[in-house]
Amino acid sequence: MSDPLSTAVLTALETLTLPAGTSNVPFASRLQGVDVRKGVATVILTPGGRDADDSALKLAVENLLAKVEGVERVRVVFEAARPSAPKAKPAPAAPVQAKPPAAIIIAVGSGKGGVGKSTIAANLAGACAAMGLKTGLVDADIYGPSAPRLFGLTDVPGLRKTDAGIQPLKAHGVKLVSMGFLVNDREPVVWRGPMVSGAIRQFLTEVDWAGTDGPLDVLIIDMPPGTGDAQLAIAQGMPISGAVIVSTPQTIALDDAKKAMALFERTAISVLGMVENMSFFLCPHCGEGTEIFGRGGARAEAERMGIPFLGEIPLHPSLREASDAGRLVALEDGPLARAFERAARAMLEAARTANRPMPEIVFED
Repeated sequence: MSDPLSTAVLTALETLTLPAGTSNVPFASRLQGVDVRKGVATVILTPGGRDADDSALKLAVENLLAKVEGVERVRVVFEAARPSAPKAKPAPAAPVQAKPPAAIIIAVGSGKGGVGKSTIAANLAGACAAMGLKTGLVDADIYGPSAPRLFGLTDVPGLRKTDAGIQPLKAHGVKLVSMGFLVNDREPVVWRGPMVSGAIRQFLTEVDWAGTDGPLDVLIIDMPPGTGDAQLAIAQGMPISGAVIVSTPQTIALDDAKKAMALFERTAISVLGMVENMSFFLCPHCGEGTEIFGRGGARAEAERMGIPFLGEIPLHPSLREASDAGRLVALEDGPLARAFERAARAMLEAARTANRPMPEIVFED
């Protein structure tokens, strides 16, 4: 609604003075929508309550907008009143989960998309599995799940639920859950926030990670981008040992990485360190490095924040090829595998000294 007439109508409504008796609720709170088409201005309002004079408000809006040049007719529509729901007796508070699903739980976040966070998370998990650790990964990006592609599981039948819980899939030695196992790669997940938080809650609390071979040693959570409801559901719903922040060297990526760090700090989760992805382009032919995006930005930021720098991951064609083919480059030979192993070892060492107790959280529907 960016045309001049629509702008003029909205500007006029901002000047409206409520007539006496039309309720003490601010007009902006009652305004649900404005539509201007072919000279007809339609204003949608919430009802003012039993004692409010909605007819007076309707007349005030009509008189105000009739003075706007270009408005030929004004329609004021009041939404139907919504019946109040009976108050339910609150259930006694109880922890979501009796004990954590892994000895070490690490959230991998970035604050934004496009920096290779999911690729880093998958390969850190692969590096942990290569060390002989029982490892799991939660792909918590409900809207843009990457784990099926990264682990070569794009054609699996889906997740199965038994009396023991949701059964994770397994590839490259890593147990996995992902929304991508429940929808095909062309099907968007068109959900509002509460539904997303509910799906994440299930992934965090209803998965049978132990199975027949016992509890996990390490659980990696591939965080969704951003700092909203989904991120809070994760941060407050698990006894997270710490968080790893992924960033590319550029300042614009580091700006969002700082926001991710602030989220973890506000939820009492230790930041274990930073990984710099795409630090430099490693030529597959001559072995020389070229700093396409600059280099050292994440290292400098880690030093400034007083947190560990966990390592550099170079940009290399083999990483793209392995990811597209559903392989983990961390399990192959070469400089990339060694880089991921060093980062994983540094991450685990930091996590072992940063555990925190299980939070007492009750999820609300």
